[in-house]
Amino acid sequence: MMVPLGWIGGVVGLILATAISLYANALIAMLHEFGGQRHIRYKDLAGYIYGRKVYSLTWALQSLNLFMINTGYIILAGSALKGIYVLFRDDDQMKLPYFIAIAGFVCAMFAICIPHLSALGIWLGFSTVFSLVYFVIAFVLTLRDGINSPARDYSIPGTSTSKIFTTIGAAANLVFAFNTGMLPEIQATIRQPVVKNMMKALYFQFTVGVLPLYLVTFTGYWAYGSSTTTYLLNNVNGPVWMKVMANITAFLQSVIALHIFASPMYEYLDTKHGIKGSAMAFKNLSFRVLVRGGYLTLTTFISALLPFLGDFMSLTGAICTFPLTFILANHMYLVANENKLTSIQKLWHWLNICFFSIMSVAATIAAVRLVVLDSKTYHVFADL
Repeated sequence: MMVPLGWIGGVVGLILATAISLYANALIAMLHEFGGQRHIRYKDLAGYIYGRKVYSLTWALQSLNLFMINTGYIILAGSALKGIYVLFRDDDQMKLPYFIAIAGFVCAMFAICIPHLSALGIWLGFSTVFSLVYFVIAFVLTLRDGINSPARDYSIPGTSTSKIFTTIGAAANLVFAFNTGMLPEIQATIRQPVVKNMMKALYFQFTVGVLPLYLVTFTGYWAYGSSTTTYLLNNVNGPVWMKVMANITAFLQSVIALHIFASPMYEYLDTKHGIKGSAMAFKNLSFRVLVRGGYLTLTTFISALLPFLGDFMSLTGAICTFPLTFILANHMYLVANENKLTSIQKLWHWLNICFFSIMSVAATIAAVRLVVLDSKTYHVFADL
């Protein structure tokens, strides 16, 4: 995120992305009990306000958005496994696509064993521990490298024209990093008072929760400059055991996080096919093996086929995250509270809708250009 933006653009961009993401998610949270009922799925809220067509469109955009998040996690998990491999055998025999395939298989096994989101239970605690371990090790090693390294180059690479497009694409990546389009699903079981507790969770997430992200992002860019790789642990130097532990936690955290963001798809498929009763019943277990296994097989194949997926994530941020999180959230709030808002408040929401619509179009053009350029540089099943 920092490389195409530089220090000023990167720092300002991250802070702005945090602020506007908090604001947009707060709008969604305040509509959670709209119309005298709770809306535990984002598509249900959109359908309640607009009707069936927007319900279907929202579900399509959300599914694409979550699919791209899942492919990103599988690539991350595969990169972590490869990171461990090269620490002991840097013989170029095992390529990144092989490790992506292994990661996909583990994710499928986890998805089959965890029947629904609420069954994660203790795994969410492990997820927190894995994240903290990764952040601490990454921060310590990058800080040490930064202190011991010579002067770094922080210039933004590329020509003047390419810098414009990469900056716009980076903006899409910034909002993609903070938003999932599934806030109602994540908060579906929150206690009363629902909206108040959702707001507490959001304030925590976008203040204390983003500090480790800021710390590792800024320290990593400071330590390695414009040569920073997409997967930070590929840059760090230090004791082998620390790098192994960081890669292991990155891998395990990816497996758990992917399951969270794949859960809306799992829930939709389970509901559509009438899956009820014991999770270990033969019918239900067979269904998870075939359907979830098939979904993750497709996800893994796309991840291995196009490991330079960051370009496609910019595209997803442009065509999914901007409309779902910013355009739709502002318009839903405007429609739901039209009789309660002042003229200034209405104007504010319309300005947001227009601004993010323009950003969505611009980011789409920039992302398509980046995909075309990188498609000439990288081949399918590339070993990045």
